[in-house]
Amino acid sequence: MDGDRVEIDGGIMEGGGQILRVSTALSCLLGLPLRVRRIRAGRSQPGLRPQHLSGLEIVRDLCDGKLNGGEIGSTEITFTPGKIKGGTHIADTKTAGSVCLLMQVAMPCVLFAASPSELHLKGGTNAEMAPQIDYTVMVFKPIVEKFNFTFKCDIKRRGYYPQGGGEVVVQMSPVKELSPINLTERGTVTKIYGRAFVAGALPIKLAKDMSAAAVRCIRREIRDLYINIQPVREPDDQAVGTGSGIIIVAETSTGCLLAGSSLGKRGKNSDKVGIEAAEMLLQNLKHGGTVDDSLQDQLIIFMALAKGVSRVKSGPITLHTQTAIHFAEQLTKAKFTVTKSEEEDPSSDTYIIECQGMGMINPNL
Repeated sequence: MDGDRVEIDGGIMEGGGQILRVSTALSCLLGLPLRVRRIRAGRSQPGLRPQHLSGLEIVRDLCDGKLNGGEIGSTEITFTPGKIKGGTHIADTKTAGSVCLLMQVAMPCVLFAASPSELHLKGGTNAEMAPQIDYTVMVFKPIVEKFNFTFKCDIKRRGYYPQGGGEVVVQMSPVKELSPINLTERGTVTKIYGRAFVAGALPIKLAKDMSAAAVRCIRREIRDLYINIQPVREPDDQAVGTGSGIIIVAETSTGCLLAGSSLGKRGKNSDKVGIEAAEMLLQNLKHGGTVDDSLQDQLIIFMALAKGVSRVKSGPITLHTQTAIHFAEQLTKAKFTVTKSEEEDPSSDTYIIECQGMGMINPNL
């Protein structure tokens, strides 16, 4: 068996957990046994962290696979996938590890399951170094559903650093195949909205301050649009621990969604949190692409699996995206090309990511 394992070097390019997520999801979907070495070699704490291990375990459980080397700190795993089945599955990081990253690894797999799935994902809902759950619901969900599937994402409880304790329930039905997407027309920004939240011991005033600072910052660049960033205090029975943050979304005339977000932490001024999110949004609007930096790499695996040619216009290609493309091409028959977008003025930094998808067919349907 070992002769047929696909060998993955987990230390190259972005060198983080994303390599693990993309390659295990594709291994599960394609029935390819996998060995990943040098896991997170580029990180200050190399090897598996609780969140990566939970992601591997949920994929193993989804397909009755075999996982060796699955312990915290492990820098090498082997994974042998089985048949993807639906049903209810639980993944719990037991830390503030991101539920959104658990969703990233599990979602492509359950799309090609034999029956509907319900995923109970536990950990941090609003965590550093990962999309916030609000981003997943407000931006990722409406765009990724253009590949011709739908999912429900129910936020049961929010959880913050350091203890986590959040829970999100994702429900999805399998599909026969994914349609390609064409996101090349940005259109004009028609509205800007968002939410600034506090939870636990923090007063609502902080949310109002974040919101006001973000609006002031955006107003300097965009004067004529109504900006609606709601300050929210999360109900105590729906949040574990103390946390704060903000997400701001710009919607365009062609249905594109681009965002900026930031999290509060001890000693960080709430105005600064709001301004960080606003500046990130403005930066994402400046390049003229149809997706923001956070969405870019999350679409790659779906483009690789879809049937036909997908095209996405984006700003500068992130290292996360380059990494996702590299491993998607290594494991599937998908072919990606990235070209500088021509119709812009030459000084603008806009690119077209094109993919001839492999046309994955669900054998169970």
